[in-house]
This record gives sequence, C-alpha cells and structure tokens, in this order.
Amino acid sequence: QVQLVESGGGLVQSGGSMRLSCAASGSGFRLQFMGWYRQAPGKQRELVAIIHTGGSTNYADSVKGRFIISRDGTKNTVYLQMNSLKPEDTAVYYCNVGGLMPTATFDSWGQGTQVTVSS
Repeated sequence: QVQLVESGGGLVQSGGSMRLSCAASGSGFRLQFMGWYRQAPGKQRELVAIIHTGGSTNYADSVKGRFIISRDGTKNTVYLQMNSLKPEDTAVYYCNVGGLMPTATFDSWGQGTQVTVSS
C-alpha cells in the first residue's frame, strides 16, 4: 500500500502563485509516474500535469506556461508550482501516483486539497 500526503492549497488572489506538494510513502514500491488532477464543482476530474520517472512531462493546455510539475526522487515527492493563477483554476487538486509493487501495479490518490483563486 502506498500512502499519499498532500500539502499546500488555500486561498490566493488572481495572478498569485501557490505550490502543492505530495509525498508518497510505503515500502517495496517503485514509482512510474506522479501527477496532479483537479475537479471543479459540477465538472469532471481532469488531468493538470504528470511527470514520469524518466523526467518527461505533460500538461493540460489550460495550464501550459503557468504551472510547473517537478519531483524529488529521493523524497518520493511531487510538486506543482502554480503561477499566474486564474479564478478558473479554482478546484480540488488531487495527487495521483502509480507504479509497481513486488507483485502488482498500484495507482494511488491523495485526499485532495482545495485551491481557491479569488478575482
């Protein structure tokens, strides 16, 4: 079992910045990807950004040029630096991590953290 602990989030004004963190813990796992999703009220959960262990990244078009995903492999932690925030970025942000365990794959989700951008 891989546990995720998210931190960051809160209230920020439009144009501001915020950083989210997500730390994975457990034993016997090997990460293959770490990412962030978000879900706004009344909308489906959508991918924000993902980073693979090789370092490749993908971003939603709506956040390209504003958000940066990074990771610290020594800490099994993924970060989402969010800049030039807009009210439409308001959502619950979820960390998603996947990889391999000794006998199976895993795909774990964080508890979610609220990000609210005021206009």
